Amino acid sequence: MAAVEQQDLIAEHRDAAALATMAGQALLELRTNGSNSRLRDVGAAGDRLAHQLLVKELNRLYPDDDVRSEEGLEHVSGSGRLWIIDPLDGTREFRQPGRPDWAVHVALAIGGLAVVGAVALPAIDVTLSTAAPRELDPFDPAVAPRVVVSRSRPPEVAYEVADALGGVMIPMGSAGAKIGAVIMGLADVYIHAGGQYEWDSCAPVAVAEASGLHTSRLNGDPLRYGALDAWLPDLIVCRRELAEAVLAVTTQDYRPYY
Repeated sequence: MAAVEQQDLIAEHRDAAALATMAGQALLELRTNGSNSRLRDVGAAGDRLAHQLLVKELNRLYPDDDVRSEEGLEHVSGSGRLWIIDPLDGTREFRQPGRPDWAVHVALAIGGLAVVGAVALPAIDVTLSTAAPRELDPFDPAVAPRVVVSRSRPPEVAYEVADALGGVMIPMGSAGAKIGAVIMGLADVYIHAGGQYEWDSCAPVAVAEASGLHTSRLNGDPLRYGALDAWLPDLIVCRRELAEAVLAVTTQDYRPYY
């Protein structure tokens, strides 16, 4: 977006970061207390708690905006101002005591573009956001690129990218944690194929773009948000220095992962 438009979104950048952090703190408390209680499913409780908190606050702060959430409001769509949230990205990891790779996503899409985003990583006390984009570490071409992938179902194309780059693969949990790793310089490439929804990537993509990373579909198309169907099944987030080499692999014999 133009600089003047971004200037108009100062409150949204600030509020997204504050809300993601607040929901993350509530989830940490639930995770700690839930392990000492008779709570049947701490993951389901976390999904519900963070969803209710975020939707309530977004409705209070921005009553004229729509909200799309993984937890019950996924049918909401629109090409105007649309908040897209994943109250607990990585529910499975959240259920496992000690695992840090889960997140809270709060994003605002305007005209289909992810323009505001915050990704709270509560277990490591970090919130990445467009309110204060991180400066990327200098790129070192002598170091083997690190390709972060799903720990349970890495796609075949990720193996192909890692081979082409002479890289190494790093398994990790939630999408927010994986894209966060690229933003923080702990990885260089994130490849996903085979199934995600808009709330899985909108917030981390907004933050990644604000930090100067390349983001796209596997065929190089831009990522768009707010469609009636929230399915957004493949994406790339990587260092711009590696984008051409990554796309050379992912665009070959590309097929949509629908």
